[in-house]
Amino acid sequence: MKQSKLDLSRFPQTSLRDGPSPIQHLPRLSRKLGGAEIYVKREDLDGLGGGGNKLRKLEFLFGEAQAAGADTIITVGGRQSNHARLTAAAAARMGMRCELVLSRLVPIEDRDYIDNGNVLLDGLFGAVIHDISGNVSALDFAEDRAAALRREGRNVYVCPLGGSSPTGCLGYVACAAEIFGQADERGTAFDHIVVANGSGGMHAGLVSGAIAMGHDPRSIVGYTVLAPLEKARATTTEKILRTTELLDLDLVVPDDAITLHGEQLGTGYGLPTTAMREALGLMASLEGLLLDPVYSGKAFAGLIQEIRSGSFTLGMNVLFVMSGGLPSLFAYRGALS
Repeated sequence: MKQSKLDLSRFPQTSLRDGPSPIQHLPRLSRKLGGAEIYVKREDLDGLGGGGNKLRKLEFLFGEAQAAGADTIITVGGRQSNHARLTAAAAARMGMRCELVLSRLVPIEDRDYIDNGNVLLDGLFGAVIHDISGNVSALDFAEDRAAALRREGRNVYVCPLGGSSPTGCLGYVACAAEIFGQADERGTAFDHIVVANGSGGMHAGLVSGAIAMGHDPRSIVGYTVLAPLEKARATTTEKILRTTELLDLDLVVPDDAITLHGEQLGTGYGLPTTAMREALGLMASLEGLLLDPVYSGKAFAGLIQEIRSGSFTLGMNVLFVMSGGLPSLFAYRGALS
């Protein structure tokens, strides 16, 4: 039996977003591909920090940090991390010190990638940036730095990669409830909801929300863009189990709760693919919308392939969670021009 309401009010939360993100139909792209009707959930539209899906997680993470009396937040990510950018922007709004531990995870060393895009904005938001090599543990570095700051009298909150702790995943439990409510209001049932799977928090949160509200979690279709498929599956499964435990609703997670594909990863995280470039071009030229090259571009390439292979067919409605990340387009100028 489907639950109509999911109460997350007992979890500390702060307001960083502009309200529910809209769902928009993409008629020209749907006609061009000739399969399912495509809709997008515009998670990229929030104004803070250039917008993006990480703000949902950060509302709960900053809520937890503030409840603990934190005055400083430290997080980790790649050089062009969207999560790091939005953490810096949120800290600026909340009047907190922010430090970012950014790893050289992607073997791209041109000037645009190293100094433009997200990392340019990190500095504008006032964050202290620690630039470390890819073979150093960013989380260990962050914990050591937090210990040093605590010795100076700071109250430090350390936020994990992608904000994808169980607390952060609550942001996408809330998003699942929002999507199902919007679908009911529109009278449009979505056969599949397509997402990028990086640190796994968005996918895990949506699956947890679907389970909590009595919907089929297998309808949430993820494409790994960070880790190899089986590693991504294990990580996401663990996050779902921990998030449903946090919800404390006696939920049962089915063994087949995760629908996850690995074919869009290409040669590795952050490395461009031909399919990603096509996806960016189709979305931009037909609908005037901008995907990013690391996350949404690869996931949308997966959606396109599902239509072309006959998996997403005429008569179906497919919702794509458009997660943001526009600043990274400028970091990938050489790969996209």
